Amino acid sequence: MTVQAFGIEAGLRRRYVIPALAAAGVASIVLALMVGSVAAPWSEVIGALRGQRDDSVAAIVLDLRLPRALSAFAVGGLLALAGGLLQALLRNPLADPYVLGISGGAAVAALIALAAGAALWVMQLASAAGALLTLMFLVLLARRSLFSRDLVAGDDAASGVLLTGVMIAALTAATLSLLLALAPEGRLRSMVFWLLGDLAGATDKTTAAVALLLLAVLSAIALALARPLNLILRGDVAAFTQGVDVERIRRVLVVVAALATGCAVTLAGAVGFVGFVAPHITRRIVGNDQRLLLPAAALFGGALLVVADTIARTVAAPLQLPVGVLTALLGVPVFLWLLQRR
Repeated sequence: MTVQAFGIEAGLRRRYVIPALAAAGVASIVLALMVGSVAAPWSEVIGALRGQRDDSVAAIVLDLRLPRALSAFAVGGLLALAGGLLQALLRNPLADPYVLGISGGAAVAALIALAAGAALWVMQLASAAGALLTLMFLVLLARRSLFSRDLVAGDDAASGVLLTGVMIAALTAATLSLLLALAPEGRLRSMVFWLLGDLAGATDKTTAAVALLLLAVLSAIALALARPLNLILRGDVAAFTQGVDVERIRRVLVVVAALATGCAVTLAGAVGFVGFVAPHITRRIVGNDQRLLLPAAALFGGALLVVADTIARTVAAPLQLPVGVLTALLGVPVFLWLLQRR
């Protein structure tokens, strides 16, 4: 195969990857509607979606499985979008909201609000604020590594950011353990499941719709800034000479990543490694062009978490496993493999 033919083939593959991933997302949601402790045939799923509520299966599909599947897709997409942005902003392929402690910071703030008896919207705001503060803390502590222009020290800078994030994750984990130790006995199990990553309570249609809308808005903002982000990946100086306001772009995208993480944690708890795995898999397919990588990662992350949640609620039915356990079982080997390759 000639170089030109290879380039044409790669271009076609990239052209159709977004529609293919969108179709995979729809297929994962359909699978989630059909599979469970009570099987729902395709014909009954279609009937329920058309508004037929003649039996209990329709109620299960519309009131339980549909909002949960949509919430799972939104959470997976938000985490993957945040992970892709963090890997670009921190110039570290090992970056992820969970690994860097950002999910933990959001979880700490959300649990404090929950313990104080705050309303759901207060808990959501607290979660987003916790993610933002944790990310700002990471940037502050690792500023020398993040903004170093010494290309020779690139590997050391990347390691510095990773180690700083791991220490922040350890701090948030210790804080969460303290909150659990002080929690009332009756609420301990639900809090532990939520922290492990659990979508059992994500059955509100309005909340799912808001999460999907937020995913669309944040993805649109990230996509609008994808071209200058590509230039920033080449270095701050190179981006500045081409007219990019580096500090403004970085601040906006940091807020986008924090909002995405905060919303995801509020809906599903601290689901780990989706924000790490999804961008890496899609990067191998589409390359590192952020204009294509970010939406592709969001779609793949959404489909991935829907499938993982479907497995979590069916593999040991009627028991439901925390979905964060399954994503960790997938993400940890991939993380260790990539770390060994560096």
